[in-house]
Amino acid sequence: MAKREREHHSLGDVLKEFFASRRKLQKGMEKVSAQQAWHTVMGDAISKYTDHVLLDRDTLYVQLTSSVLREELSYGKEKIIRLLNEELGNELIKKVVLR
Repeated sequence: MAKREREHHSLGDVLKEFFASRRKLQKGMEKVSAQQAWHTVMGDAISKYTDHVLLDRDTLYVQLTSSVLREELSYGKEKIIRLLNEELGNELIKKVVLR
Protein backbone atom coordinates (compact mmCIF):
# COMPACT_ATOMS: atom_id res chain seq x y z
CA MET A 1 0.00 0.00 0.00
CA ALA A 2 1.16 3.46 -0.81
CA LYS A 3 1.61 5.86 2.05
CA ARG A 4 -0.10 9.20 1.83
CA GLU A 5 1.78 12.26 2.87
CA ARG A 6 -0.26 14.25 5.27
CA GLU A 7 0.16 17.95 5.60
CA HIS A 8 -0.70 19.54 8.90
CA HIS A 9 -2.46 22.90 8.86
CA SER A 10 -3.82 24.97 11.68
CA LEU A 11 -7.58 25.23 11.98
CA GLY A 12 -7.33 29.00 11.50
CA ASP A 13 -5.52 28.56 8.17
CA VAL A 14 -8.06 26.02 6.98
CA LEU A 15 -10.98 28.31 7.90
CA LYS A 16 -9.38 31.31 6.18
CA GLU A 17 -8.90 29.26 3.02
CA PHE A 18 -12.49 28.00 3.23
CA PHE A 19 -13.97 31.49 3.61
CA ALA A 20 -11.71 32.94 0.93
CA SER A 21 -13.03 30.38 -1.55
CA ARG A 22 -16.60 31.39 -0.81
CA ARG A 23 -16.96 35.15 -1.32
CA LYS A 24 -20.43 35.50 0.26
CA LEU A 25 -19.23 33.89 3.47
CA GLN A 26 -16.17 36.14 3.45
CA LYS A 27 -18.36 39.26 3.19
CA GLY A 28 -20.49 38.06 6.09
CA MET A 29 -17.44 37.41 8.21
CA GLU A 30 -16.11 40.90 7.39
CA LYS A 31 -19.39 42.43 8.61
CA VAL A 32 -19.24 40.53 11.89
CA SER A 33 -15.55 41.36 12.29
CA ALA A 34 -16.23 45.07 11.75
CA GLN A 35 -18.91 45.04 14.45
CA GLN A 36 -16.58 43.30 16.88
CA ALA A 37 -13.73 45.67 16.00
CA TRP A 38 -15.94 48.70 16.73
CA HIS A 39 -16.75 47.42 20.21
CA THR A 40 -13.14 46.38 20.88
CA VAL A 41 -11.55 49.62 19.70
CA MET A 42 -14.13 52.02 21.15
CA GLY A 43 -14.47 50.25 24.49
CA ASP A 44 -17.40 49.81 26.86
CA ALA A 45 -17.99 53.53 27.42
CA ILE A 46 -18.87 54.15 23.77
CA SER A 47 -20.33 50.70 23.10
CA LYS A 48 -23.15 51.30 25.56
CA TYR A 49 -24.26 54.27 23.42
CA THR A 50 -24.04 52.25 20.19
CA ASP A 51 -27.30 50.89 18.83
CA HIS A 52 -26.25 49.41 15.51
CA VAL A 53 -23.06 48.86 13.50
CA LEU A 54 -23.23 47.90 9.82
CA LEU A 55 -20.49 47.46 7.22
CA ASP A 56 -21.74 48.07 3.68
CA ARG A 57 -19.05 47.83 1.02
CA ASP A 58 -16.28 50.03 2.43
CA THR A 59 -18.45 52.24 4.66
CA LEU A 60 -19.13 51.58 8.34
CA TYR A 61 -22.49 52.92 9.51
CA VAL A 62 -22.77 53.45 13.25
CA GLN A 63 -26.01 54.41 14.96
CA LEU A 64 -25.46 56.16 18.29
CA THR A 65 -27.99 57.07 20.98
CA SER A 66 -26.13 60.21 22.09
CA SER A 67 -25.97 63.26 19.83
CA VAL A 68 -23.19 64.72 21.98
CA LEU A 69 -21.08 61.60 21.53
CA ARG A 70 -21.81 61.54 17.79
CA GLU A 71 -20.56 65.14 17.49
CA GLU A 72 -17.47 64.37 19.54
CA LEU A 73 -16.58 61.26 17.52
CA SER A 74 -17.11 63.08 14.21
CA TYR A 75 -13.92 65.09 14.87
CA GLY A 76 -11.78 61.94 14.94
CA LYS A 77 -13.13 59.90 12.03
CA GLU A 78 -9.73 59.41 10.36
CA LYS A 79 -8.25 58.09 13.58
CA ILE A 80 -11.25 55.80 14.14
CA ILE A 81 -10.89 54.40 10.61
CA ARG A 82 -7.18 53.81 11.12
CA LEU A 83 -7.69 52.05 14.47
CA LEU A 84 -10.50 49.87 13.13
CA ASN A 85 -8.48 48.81 10.09
CA GLU A 86 -5.51 48.00 12.33
CA GLU A 87 -7.77 45.85 14.52
CA LEU A 88 -9.18 44.10 11.43
CA GLY A 89 -5.74 43.63 9.90
CA ASN A 90 -7.10 44.80 6.55
CA GLU A 91 -8.18 48.03 4.83
CA LEU A 92 -11.89 47.18 4.90
CA ILE A 93 -13.18 50.54 6.08
CA LYS A 94 -12.66 53.72 4.08
CA LYS A 95 -15.49 55.83 5.51
CA VAL A 96 -17.42 56.04 8.79
CA VAL A 97 -20.94 57.47 8.93
CA LEU A 98 -22.20 58.32 12.41
CA ARG A 99 -25.99 58.49 12.75
